[in-house]
Amino acid sequence: MNYTNCGEFQTSYEKDAAIYKSLFSKICIYGFLISLFVIPFFIDDYFLYLFNIIFIAVIGAVGLNILTGITGLISLGQGAFIGVGAYTAGYLANQYGLNFVISIPIAGLITAIVGMIFGIPSLRLKGLYLSIATLAAQFILEFIFIRAEFITGGVTGLSLDYANFFNISLDNDFKFYFFGLIMTILMVTAAKNIVRTKIGRAFLSVRDNYIAAEAMGINIFKYKILSFGISSFYAGVAGAMWAYYVTIITPEHFTIGVSIQYLSMIIIGGLGKILGSIFGAIFITLLPEVLRFVTDYFTSSYPFLTQAFASIREAAFGIVIIIFLLFEPEGLVRRWNLIKAYFKLWPFSY
Repeated sequence: MNYTNCGEFQTSYEKDAAIYKSLFSKICIYGFLISLFVIPFFIDDYFLYLFNIIFIAVIGAVGLNILTGITGLISLGQGAFIGVGAYTAGYLANQYGLNFVISIPIAGLITAIVGMIFGIPSLRLKGLYLSIATLAAQFILEFIFIRAEFITGGVTGLSLDYANFFNISLDNDFKFYFFGLIMTILMVTAAKNIVRTKIGRAFLSVRDNYIAAEAMGINIFKYKILSFGISSFYAGVAGAMWAYYVTIITPEHFTIGVSIQYLSMIIIGGLGKILGSIFGAIFITLLPEVLRFVTDYFTSSYPFLTQAFASIREAAFGIVIIIFLLFEPEGLVRRWNLIKAYFKLWPFSY
């Protein structure tokens, strides 16, 4: 639910669908973006690393939310699609020497094609059956990552050089931060605008009632495949950015566990909301770091926690998802809207 200040009315569809509902919200967003460009000058490498990981996760989560949250097509293969983008960017950089400015969009396009191929079963499958089909895509692509050694390097992985932009190598967290931030702003803005277009409204109609959508003349299969393509494009871009960030990519980076993490991001953040993807990506990225901090704090008294950290982290993911499904099924984005509404209505309680 969107909240606007009392007394503000939209008199046209364009105003109702506008990104900025008011001048105040526009000022707040631009102020927040400017602060993001200033922050890296005041934080250390550890926090820069967290920001960079969050930027990549946001792009992947936004793509999955377009498919699952907005179109209603459950996917358990986002991790594998991210892997396709990463290996494509690495292969293009190593074999053809393409600059990252070219290889990243190509990686996104190739991943989009792969995603649309695996999205073909969506014509006849939906719900749980479609999720199983995407799970099969995850395992098929993982098998290819390991066996196609001439492209992926097999289990030993693939290494590539740091991204280079006009002889400026993005070889540290500080330099990569600005690249990741700009890419995130562009991809999130594009996703926000996709939702506002005819294509986005068609996605929503397919999710809400595909029979009514078909009766209105919407080509269900076309928009399902298109949704798979857009979602996979985002995954491919996120994977390519991951490849240029870590410079060494192996199949362990793109397992079913990664797909579940991305699904957790959009569930916890808020299904069908672009802002929810951002909240979810931040939450899931920071959760292991918080658990690590707590574990380290109690390690002196309870040494066994160090060995049990991996299990605790996996259990924490499951517990958090269950808690959100039970008590906040609309995700963190609803809580954010309630907080905004509280300050708008304060001191009145209604």
